[in-house]
Amino acid sequence: MTTPSTSATGNTALTPLPTGERLFGWNDHAALWLSLGVGLLVMQIGAYLVPALGTQTALAVIVCGSILGAGLLAWTAKIGCDSGLSSAGLMHATYGSSFARLPVLLNIVQLIGWTTFELVVMRDGTIAIARQSGSFAGAVWPLLATLLWGAVLLALLSGSMVRLVRKFIGRWGLPLVIASLLWLSWQFLAKANSQGLAALWSRPGEGGMGTLSALDLVIAMPVSWLPLVADFARHGRDGNSALRGTWLGYAIANIWCYALGVLVAVTTPSTDLVAALLLAQGGLLALGLILIDEVDNAYGDLYSGSVAGHSLKPAWSVRRWGVGLALLCTALALVLPMHSLEPFLLMLSSVFVPLYGVILARLAGTPHIASLVAVRKVNPSAVAIWLLGIACYHLCAKLAPDWGAALPTLVLTFTLARLTRAGSSDSSGASGASAAA
Repeated sequence: MTTPSTSATGNTALTPLPTGERLFGWNDHAALWLSLGVGLLVMQIGAYLVPALGTQTALAVIVCGSILGAGLLAWTAKIGCDSGLSSAGLMHATYGSSFARLPVLLNIVQLIGWTTFELVVMRDGTIAIARQSGSFAGAVWPLLATLLWGAVLLALLSGSMVRLVRKFIGRWGLPLVIASLLWLSWQFLAKANSQGLAALWSRPGEGGMGTLSALDLVIAMPVSWLPLVADFARHGRDGNSALRGTWLGYAIANIWCYALGVLVAVTTPSTDLVAALLLAQGGLLALGLILIDEVDNAYGDLYSGSVAGHSLKPAWSVRRWGVGLALLCTALALVLPMHSLEPFLLMLSSVFVPLYGVILARLAGTPHIASLVAVRKVNPSAVAIWLLGIACYHLCAKLAPDWGAALPTLVLTFTLARLTRAGSSDSSGASGASAAA
């Protein structure tokens, strides 16, 4: 069975990226994911781990969860790079060309939500900085700050993603962000030392959160990037380089930001992370640079959403999709109470944990993945395992919250999808398509 030529219709999301357009080396992958892994939201979640956990337990959970979560991200990056397919392409290859439209559409919805949430975070951070510097000028600031960051995203999306990663993030943006993290880490370590570093290090937990549920919370951040990673990794020259760079970059960022959140929480009585960072010496400049780095998180969401949208409507280019989504998210950030929508966004994200458990099991080690994209319209076994995984996720969260939800769901879906892999028609379909080609 031959696969229809999607390139003829201009659907670049469902066809392998040409070799000449694959420019990322391992250092580009590492710079991109170290930058994407840094964020105020990550620090805030790190602060949630204490005082429920002791300092040593919290740091151990952060290191283990970051290495494991970044490993899943890197594994998906390797599959995306080896196949040259976008995230939408991997979904088509696993679930079938017709059914895959559902998770692709859900991914676009969640990316719109998270981009809007990022705009709200950047707006609120900008207002906090303006207040601290004495230039806050009334109710018009939220509107101006939202429009400002929306305009920045529009400008970035009108250019080249590859050029942005290689020339701006790698050369200029990332070094400044690292300098900011180093400065804040130094300031809060000095504060911890003045308060008694040994006492803070041995501080016990107060309870209220189990170790496994805390591990689940740490893994949640890298897992949330799973539906995006292939859209960037497909631009890599080599799958092993994509794996190493993604794993190293994101693990460092996740460990550092979670740990900094813990450090701020144990040394500062304030529950407002932004206020605590601003009170640090030089915190205004450091927070400003980290806030600028938040732009690449929103950009990453929009770029991936644009690639997914292009897979559904190839008549619109990725750039056109990006501009349209940026305008939509800016408008939503002006009117929606995003902080109250966070539980909905987290619930929607739970859909993608089992989704990628199946994708990893079915596609890892499979040759000629691109030939699977149009082999069949629906893959019943993959769909059934995914739906079972969604049920498992919510049952675990409700019935056994201390055990976490992401890890049990990933293990279940991966195991079932791997065991039924030989029985599915994926492999035979791939062989037939390859032979016909």
